[in-house]
Amino acid sequence: MTTTKHELRALIAARKREYSSEVKKQKSEQIIKKLIETDEYKNARSILCYWSMSDEVQTHDFIVKAAQEKRVYLPVVAGDILLIREFFEIKNLTKGSSFSILEPDENANEIGLNQIDLVVVPGIAFDLNGGRLGRGKGFYDKLLTTANVCKIGICFDFQLMEDVPKDEFDVLMNKVIFG
Repeated sequence: MTTTKHELRALIAARKREYSSEVKKQKSEQIIKKLIETDEYKNARSILCYWSMSDEVQTHDFIVKAAQEKRVYLPVVAGDILLIREFFEIKNLTKGSSFSILEPDENANEIGLNQIDLVVVPGIAFDLNGGRLGRGKGFYDKLLTTANVCKIGICFDFQLMEDVPKDEFDVLMNKVIFG
């Protein structure tokens, strides 16, 4: 039986509710530790990450620490696309228009994806073949479709599936880290 994207999103949402914030925080720390140990992270000078929502792998502390040694960028929703702006400090973040995620304000440097060495990508579900299911707006797929950049998806172990439903426009990850 094939699971649809809608069904898989509902399944993962139910699984996320089974874990406390503390457990998700502990799992997040383990996942970030694995990410930091990769050659892709060690060799990257510039990273596009995401400011996590409460149900995602928590990236806030990671972003603040990484910005001390690397150039860190965050996505900014502009209509139906993502712009890339530099992260400097938490105080320079403002609530965005989509999902109320904090984003770098309009004073932050904006760059193109060709200036990024590594993209850390969130998702609802992943598979070990690099398949990714997002929230359904296609923001990352549009951004990454022509990018020649390393893409690492990060997720909780309960978000890892045998096979994620894919369409022709879905962008595969180079690696998936989970825990």
